Amino acid sequence: MPQDLPGFYYDAEKNRYFPIKGPIPGSARASSSAASKPTKVIKLCRKNVRTSKLLQARELFGNLISSNKGKCNFKEEFRKKQVSHPKVWKYFGTEKIGDSALERIHVDMQMQEGQIKTEVLLTGGINGSLSFSEVGKVRPEFDHAMQCVPDCVWPIIKGDQTECSGAPEHIRRDIGFSFLMSSNISCIKAFRKNSPFAQEDGGSIQHALISTLGSETYGGSLCLLNLSEPLDFNPAALFIRRRIREIANFDCTIWTADCGSNENRVVIGTNMGAALVDTETGMASWVLHSKSDVLAQQLVHSGNVVLCGLRNGAIVTVDVREKRDGSARLVRHSIPQLPLEKTVGKPSKRWFKDFTLSSVYNLCLSVSISSLVSLMYDDQYFLASSMDGSVKLYDHRLCQRGAVQSYEGLVNSHTRIQLGVDPLERFVMSGGEDCYLRLWSIKSGELLFQEKFSDTVLSTVCWQRRAELKPSIGFGGEQNETKSTKEYNDESSSIGAWLGSQEGLFYMQ
Repeated sequence: MPQDLPGFYYDAEKNRYFPIKGPIPGSARASSSAASKPTKVIKLCRKNVRTSKLLQARELFGNLISSNKGKCNFKEEFRKKQVSHPKVWKYFGTEKIGDSALERIHVDMQMQEGQIKTEVLLTGGINGSLSFSEVGKVRPEFDHAMQCVPDCVWPIIKGDQTECSGAPEHIRRDIGFSFLMSSNISCIKAFRKNSPFAQEDGGSIQHALISTLGSETYGGSLCLLNLSEPLDFNPAALFIRRRIREIANFDCTIWTADCGSNENRVVIGTNMGAALVDTETGMASWVLHSKSDVLAQQLVHSGNVVLCGLRNGAIVTVDVREKRDGSARLVRHSIPQLPLEKTVGKPSKRWFKDFTLSSVYNLCLSVSISSLVSLMYDDQYFLASSMDGSVKLYDHRLCQRGAVQSYEGLVNSHTRIQLGVDPLERFVMSGGEDCYLRLWSIKSGELLFQEKFSDTVLSTVCWQRRAELKPSIGFGGEQNETKSTKEYNDESSSIGAWLGSQEGLFYMQ
C-alpha cells in the first residue's frame, strides 16, 4: 500500500499521487474534480477513528473537516473523542453515603498551619446520613480518619496500568464528619454565586440547603448548613450538628428542593405541590397546588421561574414573580397531554385539573418525571428525563411542538435518577436501572459512552469544576471566549464528575 503523503491522495487506478486542494493555508479552494475525491477524510467523524487521524485531517483541511455526515467541526469531534473514552475510579469505604444526594463544594478549613481552602464532598444517604468527605492530600491532622483510596474500574485493564494513570486524590472520612438526620435526605444544594466568576479562585460557598423526605411519624424538613466560618475538623466535636439550622418542618413529603443566588429564598417540591420558602422566617408561599407529587424541580438561573416535574408526567413552569397574597384569586388550569408520540388509531387525551396557579406554561409526558435541568448558558432550554427511560431537550418557546432533541438508550422504569450536565453544557450523563452510565452530546444527541462499572444504580451526579463561566451565547453556537474562559476551556478535558450509588462513590475523568 502506498504511503500517505500530507497534501496528496493516491489514485490506485492511475498509480500516482494527486494534490489535495483543500483549505491548507496558502492554497486555493477545492475544485469540483478534487471535491469528487473524498479520500479517507470521509470516515473521520466515526467513534473508532484514531486521534492521530483527526489531527492529520485538521492539519490538511483546517478546523472544518469532511465526514460521511457532511462537514463537522474539529474541536467538537475531538471533545467527543475524549468524552467517549473516560477513566473511572471507585472509592472503597464509601458505601451508602451518596446514593440520595451529592454536592461538591469549596470550604475554608482551619488547620494547624492556618486557614486553607479545600474541596469537600457533601453527601446524603437514603438512610438519612449526612457526611463530609474531604478530597486532597494526606495531612498529619487526619491520621485518625479513614482513607478511601481510588481504584480504577474503567477501562478494565489487565497487567499494565499505564492507561489508567493519573488517579484522583484520596478521600478522608471520619465519624465526626457525619450526622444522622430525622429522615432520608432528599436533596443537597449549594447556593449559587451571584457572579459567574466567583469561584474561579476557589471561592467558598457560604451556605448549603438540605431537605429531608419525611417519614410516617414526621413530615419533611428544610435546613441550612452554615459554611461561612472556617471548618474546624476537631474529632472530639460533632461540628455538623452545631452548623445546621432548621428552617421549617412540613406536614408533607419533600421530594426535592432547589436554590439560586438569593439565600433568602428557596423552592421545595412536595406531595402537595411546590412552594417558595423564606429562609429567615420559614414561611412558605405556595406557587403550585397539585394532587400529584412534585418529584423533580429546577429553579431557572434567572431566579424568576421554577420548573416542576410531576408524578403524573406534567412539567409545569411557574413564574414566581406573580403576587400571591391572601386576596389574590388563583386560576384553575386544565393541562392536556400533548401528542408527542405517534399512536395507532384515534389518539386518546388525558386532562389534568390539579393546578391552581397564576401563571404557567405546561407540557405533559406519558410517565412520571425523574429529573429536570435548566441550561445556564441559555435558560430557554431545559433537559427532562422520565421514568420510561426517555431523555429530551425542550425549548420553553416551542414546547407545543415537542422536544428539540432526544437522547436514546437510557433504561428506567420507576427510579428517580439525576441528570448531570458538564459546566460548559456540551454533554449530559445519566445512570440507568441496568447499572450502565451513559453520556450524550447535548447538541447532536449522539450517544458517546455506554458502559457498566457499577453493580448498583448510579443515581446521583455532581460535576467537578474550577469555575462557573458564562460564554456570550448558548450551547448551539461558538463562544466568544475571554482569557479566563479560554484557559478554562483548554483544561476542560480533565474536568470530571462525582457519581453516587449504594455501592459507593465514583470519580469519572
